[in-house]
Amino acid sequence: MLVLGDAHAADPDNRRALFAAYREADADVALQLGDLMYYDLPKPTWFIAGNNEDFDTIAALRNGLVSNSDVRNATLLASTTVDLDGVRVAGLSGNYAPTQYDRPRANLVAERRRHFTREDVERAMALESVDVLLTHEAPHGLPVAEDYDVGCSHVDDLLSVLDPELCLVGHHHQHAETALGDTRVVSLAPTWERYYMLDPDSLSLTWFETPVE
Repeated sequence: MLVLGDAHAADPDNRRALFAAYREADADVALQLGDLMYYDLPKPTWFIAGNNEDFDTIAALRNGLVSNSDVRNATLLASTTVDLDGVRVAGLSGNYAPTQYDRPRANLVAERRRHFTREDVERAMALESVDVLLTHEAPHGLPVAEDYDVGCSHVDDLLSVLDPELCLVGHHHQHAETALGDTRVVSLAPTWERYYMLDPDSLSLTWFETPVE
C-alpha cells in the first residue's frame, strides 16, 4: 500500500513528483496525509485534508457532492474509516485552531474550513477497531524541528481512545518517529522527497526516494 506525505500538487513540479511516486510504487491503493491540493489521481487514494487545500472541493467531498472531472480516485477521510487490504484506516481531517475548535463545523467559512472542530474529534473517537490513524496535526512528543511547540492535546486524546497500532502524520515535511503509549507515530517526509510503502500484515513502513522526473 502506497503512503504519501504532503504533496502541494497545485504546483506543477510537485504534481510531477506526486505522479512519479504513484508510478514507481505501482500500488493498487494509496493513503495521503493532507495538503494534497490536486484531486485527479491515477489510483484509488484515501486522504485527509490538510491546512492547504481547495476548500470548496474538500467541503463538497465531506458532503459526498463532488462528481466532476477534477476529482477522480480521491476519497476524503473526515472522522471516517476505510478497510484496505485487511487494515482499518481512520482519518482526522484539518488542523487545530483554538479559536475555532468549539464552533460548529457548519459555521466555519472560507479559509477557516481548514480546521477540525470538537464535533470532528468526538465523531472520530467513536470509531472502532482502528489499526492506522491519519492526522495532519501531530500529537505531543513528535521530534520534528519547528519554531513552535509541536503537539495537540486533542490528537493525544484521540490516540488514547482509539489506540491504533500506527499513527501517520503530515504537515511538518520531515520524517520523524516516536511512540505514544502502544502507538508508533511517524511524521512523513513530503512526496517530492520520499514515498512510503505500508505492509498490511505487519504495518511496517518502508521509504524510498521519489524519482526525479
